Amino acid sequence: MKFGNDLPQAAANLDLSRLPRHVAIIMDGNGRWAKQRGFLRVRGHLEGVESVRVIVRLARRLGVKYLTLYAFSDENWQRPTTEIRALMNILVRFIRRELPELMENQVLLRAIGDLQRLPENAQRELARAEETSRQGARMTLSLALSYGGRNEIVQAAQSLARDIAAGKIRPEDLNPESFSARLYTADMPDPDLLIRTSGEYRLSNFLLWQTAYTELYFTDTLWPDFREEEFIKALQEYQHRDRRFGRTQEQVEARVSNTTRH
Repeated sequence: MKFGNDLPQAAANLDLSRLPRHVAIIMDGNGRWAKQRGFLRVRGHLEGVESVRVIVRLARRLGVKYLTLYAFSDENWQRPTTEIRALMNILVRFIRRELPELMENQVLLRAIGDLQRLPENAQRELARAEETSRQGARMTLSLALSYGGRNEIVQAAQSLARDIAAGKIRPEDLNPESFSARLYTADMPDPDLLIRTSGEYRLSNFLLWQTAYTELYFTDTLWPDFREEEFIKALQEYQHRDRRFGRTQEQVEARVSNTTRH
């Protein structure tokens, strides 16, 4: 099924030429959503999957190039075994169910994180999905699984240290660009916008290096209730921000003016 180009009425005020290229989302609140309704936590995760489906479709229709979703953190391995097993089963079912539609709509599905810790069937499905959805992709959907920002940075540092010890590179050759090239996200731009749901105001070890200049958006909405209108609100807020990257407002305006003229 093609996602189509029709957009919700709420998107009428969006400037489609100024959308973030890369949106990252900390999908928080599934458990609280379920508890508020007297359900088991797994029901919240299932409802959260529907929000994933809705947001991926809308992001693709809008023309967002990269969407990264924080699905399972390093710390989540501390959760009860029954919940972890349920989450991994949901992941496998999601991949199998959604992959044909993602491919039809030119969406590459990939995963970032310490994937070796995932069950073997989840690893196989993720590898198959990335391989089969790569050709002709116009949007990249990345699932952060068994992911931790500090561990990612440590692994990048270890990789560089090994190459220095082997004489492949010199310490003075290290810079932010060469370091970024060793991260899970090496082939993606840094996020322009990071959204966190459920009223929490922290990064929770997510994309710590990559979010140095990312615009942050926090909402009290729990992830299972985060649908098209909520996503559009976040994009509208992003378009009201001034992204100066250390420059003055006058420098930014001059740069935009020069870009427009050329």
